[in-house]
Amino acid sequence: MNMVQALNSAMDVLLKNDPNVLVFGEDVGFFGGVFRCTDGLQQRYSSQRVFDAPIAEGGLIAIAIGMGAYGLRPIVECQFADYIYPGFDQIVSEAARLRYRSGGEFTSPITIRSPYGGGIFGGQTHSQSPEGLFSHVCGIKTVIPSNPYDAKGLLISAVEDDDPVLFFEPKRLYNGPFDGHHDRPLKPWTDQAGADVPAGHYKVPLGKAAIIREGSDLTILAYGTMVHVALTATQETEIDAEIIDLRTILPVDIETIEESVKKTGRCLIVHEATRTGGFGAELSALVQERCFHHLEAPIERVTGWDTPYPHTFEWQYFPGPRRVGKGMRKVMAG
Repeated sequence: MNMVQALNSAMDVLLKNDPNVLVFGEDVGFFGGVFRCTDGLQQRYSSQRVFDAPIAEGGLIAIAIGMGAYGLRPIVECQFADYIYPGFDQIVSEAARLRYRSGGEFTSPITIRSPYGGGIFGGQTHSQSPEGLFSHVCGIKTVIPSNPYDAKGLLISAVEDDDPVLFFEPKRLYNGPFDGHHDRPLKPWTDQAGADVPAGHYKVPLGKAAIIREGSDLTILAYGTMVHVALTATQETEIDAEIIDLRTILPVDIETIEESVKKTGRCLIVHEATRTGGFGAELSALVQERCFHHLEAPIERVTGWDTPYPHTFEWQYFPGPRRVGKGMRKVMAG
């Protein structure tokens, strides 16, 4: 399966196994989603369980919060991550706080899916990476998969979790793996990346990172599309880098990160979002706090630019193998 098929399979399994699961959002029903992630689900499970909704993200998320408090497990799709801002207050002030505010009497078991990041020439309102905004919010979990196997297992874990989960899906990875150079196809870089996705129910735990490549010279921390870019950069240098796919940025698997950085003594952080206030800054602080006496060089970040999303210069904005390779060499020279 590619990632679209894996996500569709996850929702199919969830809808089949749990009558409390619902799927709704913009164009997810009859049309099957703008990226076809919900294709065929309405036909299989009826328009009462898989249905279209207006372009009103604040309303969608508010309804989902009420459903969750009632005992349902709604999966809401915001058609692009850029559209999530009208629902920001509902996520931050209501969903994230409901369990704490009620002393555990109510929970908010909602999952908000959203296509994420650039790479489809979608311009400023269809290409953003807003995960850093939500990483500051206690009470929600944020997931960003990098391959189809993880995408399915993480989505099932998210929906079955009793806390609200933001599930960001990198659009550049929807239709198959690539080698980090634009959208050029590539053979799967792990056994899980291209086709080997079980048809049934399985879970990938939230809050647990994956070591994609073991190495001894340098630790690279990445998630989503940037995992592929980091791997390509490593293949094009002679640096023996260890690549960690965070998978979940909140909660973050600091134990795996700490163990790796203490082994290699160096750390490079890569993400597509803008640099200032990005999640890389939090990762840098965590590594410095926990691994300071093991570091042999300053921590380096390779990120998107501190600009509004530059449609004309989209591929220059993305961290690519050349920029990541330059960052790797800088850390090694430190």
